Amino acid sequence: MADSPIISPTAGRVHLSQEGQIAIITLDNPPVNSSNDAVRRGILAALDKIDTQQCRAVVLMGKGPNLMAGADLRELENEPTEPTLPQVTAALSAFPLPVIAVISGHTLGGGLELALACDSRIATPTALLGLPEVTVGVIPGAGGTQRLPRVVGLAKALEMIVSGKPITALDAHKVGLVDELLHATEGEASDTEAFDQVLAYANRYQGGKQPLAERDVPPADEQALQVQVNKLLARTRGLPAAPVAAEVVMQAATHSFSAGIADERAQFLALRGSESAQALRYLFFAEREKPFEPTQHVQAAQVSRISVVGAGTMGSGIALCALNAGYSVDLLELNDKALEAGVARITQALDEGVKRQLLTQAQRDSSLSRLKPTQQLPEVAGTDLVIEAIVEDLAIKRSLFADLAKWVSESTLLASNTSYLDIDQIAEGIPHPERVLGLHFFSPADRMPLMEIVRCQITSEQTLSTAVSVARRLKKKAIVVANSWGFVGNRLYAAYRRQCEFMLEEGASPEQIDAALEAYGFAMGPFKVADMSGLDIAWKMRQQTADTRHLRRYVGIPDLICEAGRLGRKTGSGYYRYDNTMQPASDPKVAQLIAHYREEHAITPQAFSEQDIQQRAVHALINEALLLLEEGVCQRPADIDIALVNGYGFPRWRGGPLFIAQQMSGDELASALDKLAEVSGKGHQRASLQRLNVQNSEE
Repeated sequence: MADSPIISPTAGRVHLSQEGQIAIITLDNPPVNSSNDAVRRGILAALDKIDTQQCRAVVLMGKGPNLMAGADLRELENEPTEPTLPQVTAALSAFPLPVIAVISGHTLGGGLELALACDSRIATPTALLGLPEVTVGVIPGAGGTQRLPRVVGLAKALEMIVSGKPITALDAHKVGLVDELLHATEGEASDTEAFDQVLAYANRYQGGKQPLAERDVPPADEQALQVQVNKLLARTRGLPAAPVAAEVVMQAATHSFSAGIADERAQFLALRGSESAQALRYLFFAEREKPFEPTQHVQAAQVSRISVVGAGTMGSGIALCALNAGYSVDLLELNDKALEAGVARITQALDEGVKRQLLTQAQRDSSLSRLKPTQQLPEVAGTDLVIEAIVEDLAIKRSLFADLAKWVSESTLLASNTSYLDIDQIAEGIPHPERVLGLHFFSPADRMPLMEIVRCQITSEQTLSTAVSVARRLKKKAIVVANSWGFVGNRLYAAYRRQCEFMLEEGASPEQIDAALEAYGFAMGPFKVADMSGLDIAWKMRQQTADTRHLRRYVGIPDLICEAGRLGRKTGSGYYRYDNTMQPASDPKVAQLIAHYREEHAITPQAFSEQDIQQRAVHALINEALLLLEEGVCQRPADIDIALVNGYGFPRWRGGPLFIAQQMSGDELASALDKLAEVSGKGHQRASLQRLNVQNSEE
C-alpha cells in the first residue's frame, strides 16, 4: 500500500494513502486514537489533498484497535479551538465523494460522530459503538443527537444517548447503524485480510452520498417514547446531562437538522463547564491513576492461580470474578453442601452470562474448566494467592491463616476479605508477614467495581504492587488503605448512617430521609439499604460494643426495631413492611415506635427540609473523610471519592464528598463542620481542614 503521510503539523497523527481509486485516511493517535486538535486538522488536511477526479471513494479508518475512542477529555477544561469536531463532521458529510467509516475496537463519542457523518459504515464483529457523553457530564456535541435518530430511530437513539451505554457491532448491524460486518480473522495475516475486505467493500460500493442530515427521522409513537424517556431518566438518578440529552434527541423529529445541531452545540458548551461535568471528569482521571506508587522499584509477582477459601455468597462471587479474569481458581470449602452450593452459584452465573450474550459458550466452558472445588487444604499448596472469605470471627480466621502457612509457599500472598477485623491480628505469628494483606471485595463480588487493598503494618511494597496488578486484571477500581476499623468505605458509611439516625431521633422519618437522599442521587436511602442488608448484623455489632456506648451519642431506635422482630426484608418488616413484591411500604407501627421513643427521651420533633437532610448527611461524610486523611488511612482525597461512588451508591455526577469540599470556600466548609459538630453531640470528632488545604496548595 502506497503511503503518503500528510506533511504538516499533523504529521504522525493522520495519514493519507491511496489504493487504486480508493483514498484512505488513517487516524494515528496512540494509544486509543482520541480526538484532539492535531487529529482534527489532519482529517481536514487529508480531505483537501484527495484528488476527487482520480478517486471514487474515501475510507476513514484507525491505526491500531480503534477508529476513534472519543475526545481527549482534557480538552474540555479549555475553550474549544478550531477546527472543532462539528467542523470536521460537516466536512466529511459535504465531501463530494462517498466516505466509508471502518468501525473497530471502541468507537465511542466523537469517533461514532465521525462515522455518522460518513455515508456508509462497516465494522469488525467485536467493535463497540456508543455515545457515552452523558457519563462525563455533557451531551454529544458534533451531530450525534441529530444523526443517530435519523438512522436508528428515536427509541434506539434515546436508549444509547441518554444511558450512555455502548452497543455491539452485531446489534448495530441489526438496527442499521452498520451496513456490513467484516469477517472475523485470526493470526498474523488478520490485519491484511481485514484491510482487503475494506478495500473490496469500498470498490463495490454503489450507494453514493447518503448524508444523514438529509434523512427524515422515522415515525414513532410519542406516548411510548415519553414512557421510555421517563424510565431512562429514572436510571440516571439525577444526572444533569441526561434530561438535556433526551430533549435534544427528541427535537430531531420536530426541528430541521441545522436547528437541531445548533441547539445540540449550545447545550454541549453550556454543560461543559458545569459542576457535574467537572465532577465526572475528576473521577474519570482519578480512577485511571495508579492506586499505589512504591517508594523503590519492585516487580509485581506473577499470579496465575488464586485459591478462595469459603464457598458462600462472597467466596463464590470472588471465585467467579477470578475465573472471568482468566485465573485458575481453587474453591476451598470444608462443608460439602456449602461447596456444592458455591459451585452451583458460579455455574448458574456463567450460564446466565451466556444467555444474556455477555459470554460465549466457549468462554463459559473455559471458566468452569479452570475451577477446582476442593475440601482439602493441602490441595492449595501450589497457589499464588489465597483469599479467605469465611465467617467474620477473629479466632477462626487466625486458625485458618496458621494452617495455610503450613502448606503454601513462603511467597504465596495471604489475603483476608474481612470487613472490620484487624488483619494484623489475623496474621499474628504467620511466617513472612510481609505477604499478608486485605483484599476487601464488595457484594456481589463479580459485579461491584470497588476493591480495598488493605496494607498491614509490614505488608511489603511488592505485595501491594502484586495486589494492584491482580485488581487491574479483575477490572476492579482499587484503592490502597491502611489497616483500621472499617477501612475507608465501611467507616464512611457508618458515619453517614449514624448521622441519618440522629436526624431520625430528632424528628425526620425513615421515608423522609430516604426520599431526600435518593433525590440527591444516592442509589438507595440508608433505611432501605439497612432493610435489604438485614438489621440483625448491625444489631449484633452494637451489642458487642455496648460497653463503649456511653462515650458517644447513641440512638436506640434501631435496637427497638430489632427487638420487635423486624430484621429487614428477610422477615417481611424492618423500617418498612414488605409484601410478596418485596417493595418497601410505610408502616404505622414504626412511626408509633419512633414517636414513643422520642416521648420517653423528652425529644421534641423538629422539622427537616430535604436540603437539611442532604446537607447533614453529606457534611458527615466530608468530616469523616477528612479524619481518614488526618489519620493516614488513605493518602489521596480521590481514593475516598472513588470508594463512595463505586461501592456505596454515592451519585457519581456529584464527584464525592471531598470533591464537594474542594468546591467550597474555607470559611464555608469550616462553618458547615462546626454546625455538624454542634448537632452531633457527645463523642463527635470535628475534622481539621489542614490536610485538604495541603492538597489544594499542591494542586
